[in-house]
Amino acid sequence: MSQTELDISGIDFSDINLLDSTVFAERVPHEWFAYLRQNAPVWWQAEQDGPGFWAVTTLAEATQVNRDYEHFSSARKATYLWDLAEDELAQQQLIMLNMDPPLHTRYRRLVNKGFTPRMINQLHERIHATTDDIIDSVIETGSADFVTDIAAELPLVVIAELLGVPNEDRHRMFDWSNRMIGSSDPEYQSAGEAAQMASMELYAYASELFGKKRIDPHEDLMSVLTQVEMEGEQLSSLELELFFLLLTVAGNETTRNLISGAMATFFDHPDQWELLRNDRSLLPGAVEEMLRYVTPVMNFRRQTTQEFVLGDQKIEADSKVVFFHISANRDEKAFTNPQTFDITRNPNPHMAFGAGGPHFCLGANLARMEIRVMFEHLLDRMPEMELAGQVQRLQSAFISGVKHIPISFPTGPRVDAG
Repeated sequence: MSQTELDISGIDFSDINLLDSTVFAERVPHEWFAYLRQNAPVWWQAEQDGPGFWAVTTLAEATQVNRDYEHFSSARKATYLWDLAEDELAQQQLIMLNMDPPLHTRYRRLVNKGFTPRMINQLHERIHATTDDIIDSVIETGSADFVTDIAAELPLVVIAELLGVPNEDRHRMFDWSNRMIGSSDPEYQSAGEAAQMASMELYAYASELFGKKRIDPHEDLMSVLTQVEMEGEQLSSLELELFFLLLTVAGNETTRNLISGAMATFFDHPDQWELLRNDRSLLPGAVEEMLRYVTPVMNFRRQTTQEFVLGDQKIEADSKVVFFHISANRDEKAFTNPQTFDITRNPNPHMAFGAGGPHFCLGANLARMEIRVMFEHLLDRMPEMELAGQVQRLQSAFISGVKHIPISFPTGPRVDAG
């Protein structure tokens, strides 16, 4: 569908509520974002139980907010769409995502040890083997849930290996991240405080894991972090647990939802699947288009440090500002036919990983590798996959996620282990 086919004629500002997660459970309301980009690129969204915020919807302004940490702080109120109680905020400010330079720079340097090109390349063979194992687990059945049986498994195995989590515990990480990120979704909301309970369980697990790593360190990232020092002191137990939480969610949730969302998109655009199936050289560019079109993390929040003019809009000091990657990646000024899924798109200046700056996604190269390898193997072994039911989306105004995709496919042989 091209931009000219996206009908925004009947929309008014009063129709738009970017906090309504029930809307996002049905679809991403791209017509709202198109209307805002055209009529108010920096727009005031009122909140019933919050201060309200400036919604930033164009690529240029969203990139500016993301990069300019001196005027738009991640640390003051954290980076989430929702507001936190003071005690919770104080704890969240110990997570690298919710820091500003220079503190953020020092912490990022520590975690970089796990994401060097050498470390990522060491995972390459493991990612290929794991992907074959995942497909082997379903290939003889002829049907599966693409999300839980296929897309979720690869990032789980990879992040578990990176963090030094025993493989048999990886599904606990899946459960914790679902309950933390999807706490507004009824399927994951086992209780009113499901997200808080999940984080407590994760902290307890991480504490026990770190205790073992201190006694018997290996080459995984968590072992490295138990040994490093920050300004002459080792990281505290809480700092280590928060690192574990950040990497569990960031390394699992985003890649899983990208792979799932991309497959759902290919079902909607079978011509693009056939194009990729017939010309595998298109895969690197296709990965970038998947990232642009799906955009798993839809937004991040900042807090202004002083009065600032963004675009033509004056924003007061200490104001909540939320920039929307999901809208910036469909900006008509940056992309030709932005509503069209086109795996040959070039150039593709998307900001799915943050568009540079201090908060550029640390795991971008690892995520790209996982996505590329997964689709390589799917095209090789399950090219005639078909949608066998309804795609169920996550109810969240923060993560563009897919919970279930029933699929059917011709059965095939397992990979010969010999």
